[in-house]
Amino acid sequence: MGRGVGIIFATSLLLMLLDICRGSKVGVCYGRNADDLPTPDKVAQLMQQHNIKYLRIYDSNIQVMKAFANTGVELMIGVPNSDLLAFSQFQSNVDTWLKNSILPYYPAVKITYITVGAEVTEATGNVSAQVVPAMQNVLTALRKAGLQKKIKVSSTHSLGVLSRSFPPSAGAFSSKYASFLKPMLEFLAENDSPFMVDVYPYYAYRDSPSNVSLEYALFESSSEVIDPNTGLLYMNMFDAQIDAMYFALSALNFRTIKIMVTETGWPSKGSSKETAATPDNAQTYNTNLIRHVINNTGTPGKSGEELDVYIFSLFNENRKPGLESERNWGLFYPDMTSVYNLDLTGKGAVDLTTESNVTSSNGTWCIASPSATEMDLQNALDWACGPGNVDCSAIQPSQPCYQPDNLVSHSSYAFNSYYQQNGATDIACSFGGTGVKVNKDPSYDNCLYTTSGSNKTVEANVTAITSKNSSPKNVAHLWTSICLLMTVVTFS
Repeated sequence: MGRGVGIIFATSLLLMLLDICRGSKVGVCYGRNADDLPTPDKVAQLMQQHNIKYLRIYDSNIQVMKAFANTGVELMIGVPNSDLLAFSQFQSNVDTWLKNSILPYYPAVKITYITVGAEVTEATGNVSAQVVPAMQNVLTALRKAGLQKKIKVSSTHSLGVLSRSFPPSAGAFSSKYASFLKPMLEFLAENDSPFMVDVYPYYAYRDSPSNVSLEYALFESSSEVIDPNTGLLYMNMFDAQIDAMYFALSALNFRTIKIMVTETGWPSKGSSKETAATPDNAQTYNTNLIRHVINNTGTPGKSGEELDVYIFSLFNENRKPGLESERNWGLFYPDMTSVYNLDLTGKGAVDLTTESNVTSSNGTWCIASPSATEMDLQNALDWACGPGNVDCSAIQPSQPCYQPDNLVSHSSYAFNSYYQQNGATDIACSFGGTGVKVNKDPSYDNCLYTTSGSNKTVEANVTAITSKNSSPKNVAHLWTSICLLMTVVTFS
């Protein structure tokens, strides 16, 4: 009897921990506005080859659905704007669509979301009034099939639904969309569905380079932007745009609705006036985005909040109209070769004996420059231990790297931790010019500087994290370690 109770308790604890450890998801958008793309079955193979688990498509194409059956890839499927009128007018239209386009393939195809309409406020014609009735009809059809709890219904939006987005705390929805936004938000809150938004810092920089720095748009800024109303510090445009949306939701008393980013990315090629559209910038943005998201750091306004994102797009699409950049958002060329290297897991080489995911440092470390000013070092240290997601518990009082108690020593430890966690690149050791790379291991006494081969145990990390100097950020690192161990226990 006692053993049975123990098993039930252990199972419950396991399920609880796995739920806590779910973490943020990174998916990819599969746009098909091109005449040279590989067949859907080849695309499904490409997805599995690159371990992409989440995919957004913009319709319910039968060939795509068949290709992804039994692959384990979770699909977000779309109802195009052109179908909104029919979907909003008659329930029978939606019932027929579900019967013919969804039910024959489910659950072999893991459909988790249906998006009803896409950026309707940007669409030509007055289609926004059709969105909520269409969403309600889709939900009714799902209820008839018993799938209303397994497949969530929402709609995607551009940042154009906001009338203000800066500072983030002043985020507010445009009054001209109030007639359709209010019932939509009520629908989302009632059905525990996310508010889906497409976020593009690229456009913010391209259209206003005098107000937005490239580094801020690429997650590469070494200085912060302060929200004067809240005192929150923003190190990148992405977080600022997400928080503007959260503040807009809060202003209307919809504080329980979570945000999901259904499109974001960076183009690898553009016209002569789009100088920031390069493969290097695209790689930098998407790499930093993935790392930022999977670390579950959240945003300054929603610290630790999970945020699922979908990168746009899987392929370059040669039939898209507009500037050159519009046809060059892909991670892959139509021949399925990579436009640039991108680790979609964001983890690099995982070392289970540490709480960080690190890549080879090639025998180099990053330390603080002795010639840097105290102000610059302090700013860089605060950033590394905050938005930079470095575990700085080792430089707290009574911990191994606290002595010598000076800014250069503490900064050196933090700089190196960030450097090793982020690929040991020159950029990862810049810190606004206050970081320098060295070939000699700076470790001393019991203070060990991280490398890809370091053997810092999870137990030691937990001891440091749970000391009297622990913080919410370090508690998050504790959960990261536990989640990593849970994954090994569960799947080994």
